[in-house]
Amino acid sequence: MSVYELDKTFEKINFKETPLPKGDYEFCSFNNCDFSEVDLFSVSFTECQFVNCNFSLTKFGRTGFRDVKFNDCKLMGLHFENCNPFGLSFRFEDCQILHSSFYQQNIAKTLFKNCRIIETDFTETNLSYVVFDNSDLSGSVFSGSILEHTDFRTAKYFSVDLLRNKVKKAKFSALAILPANRF
Repeated sequence: MSVYELDKTFEKINFKETPLPKGDYEFCSFNNCDFSEVDLFSVSFTECQFVNCNFSLTKFGRTGFRDVKFNDCKLMGLHFENCNPFGLSFRFEDCQILHSSFYQQNIAKTLFKNCRIIETDFTETNLSYVVFDNSDLSGSVFSGSILEHTDFRTAKYFSVDLLRNKVKKAKFSALAILPANRF
């Protein structure tokens, strides 16, 4: 049995203790909620907002994220490659994205603003028109990725091999192209 929730606000819920029912959530807000180690198999979020939520080791399996916003969230050890690719779109602001993977996903036009994206795998990911605005990409991997029109101008601590990625019209700051610097 699955639920359908519309325009509902969830506050300070630990979903490990009080499981989130499987189903569809549209225009919902999740504030200060804990999703750590929760299985979100076949749960779908459409135009939802997550504020100050913990997604440490959350399990995705056909999980839908359509036009979803994450603000000030901790996202650690996540496998976004297991999400439902249909309509997959999100925006991240002031988030910590740690040791996660977007392997082979199409996340074109995503905004990462003021994020710490540490040791995250973007291998074979479509990052066209993505903006890494003032974001730290330390240890993140770009290999076989589509970086066309991707904006790295204010990103820092990243490494992109121009021969192993499609970088047509990608935007970098002048300092990023100096071989002695690591950005």
